[in-house]
Amino acid sequence: MKKVLLLLLFVSLFTTLPCVNSFAAKTQDTVATVPDDLTFTEVGSAADSVANSTVATDLKKDTVGKKVVSSVTKKANDGPKQSLWVTFGLGLLAGIAAFFLPCIFPMVPLTVGFFTKRAESKAKGIRSAIIYGLSIIIIYVGLGVIITLVWGASALNEISTDGFFNIFIFLILIVFGISFLGAFEITLPSSLVNKLDAKSDSKGLSGIFFMAATLAVVSFSCTGPLIGTSLVAINTDLLTPVVVMFGFSLSLAFIFTMFAIFPSLMTGLPKSGGWLNSIKVFLGFLELGLALKFLSTADLAYHWGILDREVFLAIWIALAVILGVYLLGKIKFSHDSDLPYVSVPRLFIATGVFVFAIYLVPGLWGAPLKAVSALVPPLSTQDFVIGQESGANTQTAPSHAKRKYAEFLHIPHNIDGFFDYEEALAYAKQVNKPLFLDFTGHGCVNCREMEARVWSDPRVLKKLKEDYIVVSLYTDDKTDLPDAEQFDSKVLSTRVNTIGKKFKHLQAEKFNTISQPYYVLLDTKGNELVSPPIGVEFNIEKYLQYLDKGLSEFAKK
Repeated sequence: MKKVLLLLLFVSLFTTLPCVNSFAAKTQDTVATVPDDLTFTEVGSAADSVANSTVATDLKKDTVGKKVVSSVTKKANDGPKQSLWVTFGLGLLAGIAAFFLPCIFPMVPLTVGFFTKRAESKAKGIRSAIIYGLSIIIIYVGLGVIITLVWGASALNEISTDGFFNIFIFLILIVFGISFLGAFEITLPSSLVNKLDAKSDSKGLSGIFFMAATLAVVSFSCTGPLIGTSLVAINTDLLTPVVVMFGFSLSLAFIFTMFAIFPSLMTGLPKSGGWLNSIKVFLGFLELGLALKFLSTADLAYHWGILDREVFLAIWIALAVILGVYLLGKIKFSHDSDLPYVSVPRLFIATGVFVFAIYLVPGLWGAPLKAVSALVPPLSTQDFVIGQESGANTQTAPSHAKRKYAEFLHIPHNIDGFFDYEEALAYAKQVNKPLFLDFTGHGCVNCREMEARVWSDPRVLKKLKEDYIVVSLYTDDKTDLPDAEQFDSKVLSTRVNTIGKKFKHLQAEKFNTISQPYYVLLDTKGNELVSPPIGVEFNIEKYLQYLDKGLSEFAKK
């Protein structure tokens, strides 16, 4: 019974990952403005190392004219602080989950034996156990610092929307997922493990540290995928890798330290067995499902059309059904033990997985699936939708001439808008309506959630359709611009040669930010109606107030 209860706890923790991810993304995407003269730098450009800041209150120029950030506003820091707390919580959950994996759980008796053998007194044993826990934290946080130093503060955030980077992450998660299913083990060289293990036998602090290092190395095949998934599942800033590693290592260190101080706690643990591998297999299916999100981001940005919404959902449904069948013991992998019977908790978990699969099925015919709308491709990529002739979520044939980029870009909820700023502004002047700028992105999770949860509200949708001229500007689209439209951007310090860079340049130059989603209300002369603009706002009433204030200000002009 203890085994299945632990499995239930673990599964419940990881089924909440999409919710944690969504909230983390919400707080992380909080818009931060910067002064007019702050220079943004594209990843890979010569000035990348100088441009790893996004918010500042004042800038000073040095003797060669380079711009340097001198201070950061308190307002801009509020969002990241909240996000880092959620990030820390995600790291804690990942660490707790990692403890119950086959690579770590069997290490508990070895750890207890190690400290029991070394303890000359109770006080010294407690001190050694605490040092052991601190060593675990230092090792993992050190890895987070290395990740930050290698990629920089803004580089990880910038490349998160890059197509090839997303494909790379997709492949990595596929490898991790297949590994968790038992096809192979991801391990570090045995020579490294043996050297660390030999040094752990030495007396003093060095022996304790190398015992912690041995734990980190031996458990890599389990912790590597977990850490990697935690890092890529949330938007990354300067502190994210460090905070993830701190939360992850803190939970592991606390558990092992408690067992080292109180060896009697081991009597309450279930014995190692097949239930550990069941957790690992569950994680493998989770990795495979999450991997599709990164492939979808690249597919949307480059318009390959290989992972439309119905294909994405069909794969998720298949994975969920297979996982449910596995939990019932009808499928057995190489490292699994025989399952003589199905326990009640395991049955409930399998039922939850099947319910999730059934929930996804109507999405194959156009159901909005609001619970997962931030993760699945937009409805515009779906080939068949029931009632598409009159549906509110599909694109109907417009009565006007074809608009720029409309052949491959879409606005949800059948909003007949624009995809080019200049074209939309000209039309707004013609019909004398305010302009609604929607800075968005194919890989923007919060953008999809805003469209599903807020834009779908009848009151919001009515205002967007009737009172505003909507223009959606995709800042991560990879479609090449014609040679005549390409130019060098000073604010981005790069060549603007794609549609995405064109609108990223516009956002950075005109509105001093490169965050998405970002909603701006303008009059027919391009002046802001409401300042400051807003970003993520899931409170529909506040969103309506913002739209109403824009209409009120426009009426005064």
